[in-house]
Amino acid sequence: MEATKAKEKIIEAGLLIASASSILTTAGIIFVLFYESFPFFKHTSFFEFITEKQWTPLFADRRLGILPLVAGTLLTTLIATIIAIPVGLIVAIYLSEYAPSRLKEILKPILELLAAVPTVVYGYFALLFLTPLLQSFFPDISGFNALSPGIVMGIMIIPYISSLSEDSMKAVPMALKEASYALGATRFQTSIRVVIPAAFSGVASSFLLGISRAMGETMVVAIAAGMMPNLTANPFEPVQTLTSYIVQVSLGDVPHGTFEYSTVFAVGVVLFFMTLIFNILSFFLRKGIREGVR
Repeated sequence: MEATKAKEKIIEAGLLIASASSILTTAGIIFVLFYESFPFFKHTSFFEFITEKQWTPLFADRRLGILPLVAGTLLTTLIATIIAIPVGLIVAIYLSEYAPSRLKEILKPILELLAAVPTVVYGYFALLFLTPLLQSFFPDISGFNALSPGIVMGIMIIPYISSLSEDSMKAVPMALKEASYALGATRFQTSIRVVIPAAFSGVASSFLLGISRAMGETMVVAIAAGMMPNLTANPFEPVQTLTSYIVQVSLGDVPHGTFEYSTVFAVGVVLFFMTLIFNILSFFLRKGIREGVR
């Protein structure tokens, strides 16, 4: 008995250390972000930072408005979401409710291979293939634009949405489906009115994961979006996102400890708060939906 208790205490201590390490890692990231961004906010007013419509911190005439980067991030994420959510949900419904088991065993691994493709490959695919293709339909579109990387990011996150949604739909009790069929519902009606509502918590989580993945994507937008901090809602124009600016400065010759170097962490703080607000809103949304279902 004493040996068993000792083993349990060791296991509990290991689990506690693992949990504490994740919390400490998160706290360390937050500390570094705010500590390194302090020189930036020391020389820049917060009001100018959130209201100025130009972002040129590396120029002699500095303009330090974060709005162009935020607009570029939201625009590309919106395009990716419009592509990925309906396609991913349709694929998940087909795999869960329609596809034969043998076909599912083939299609699902192939679909999940999309998530294993390096993002650099996606970036050059957007720049060298998709953009010229779009220019044949839309002559006014720029060589660097928000539409092309947005579409490719949407394709890239389809596996996240479809795989997690399909797993959630598979977990729906068969009794619910059989009851729906017994009432005369078709397979499609059962999928839409029974399976999706019952699995909506997992489906919503897959949506949120996909959107967060698109918001934090770096290389696709760095290669194909143009790295131009342009405050616009036009997907045909070049834009720069928060992550692509971080790449731009990190790959340059900006010395450590300079004002230009601190802008990277200021942008990181904005991205941190954007994802935090998004996750808080999604938490309350899912909580409200669950209470409504109950």
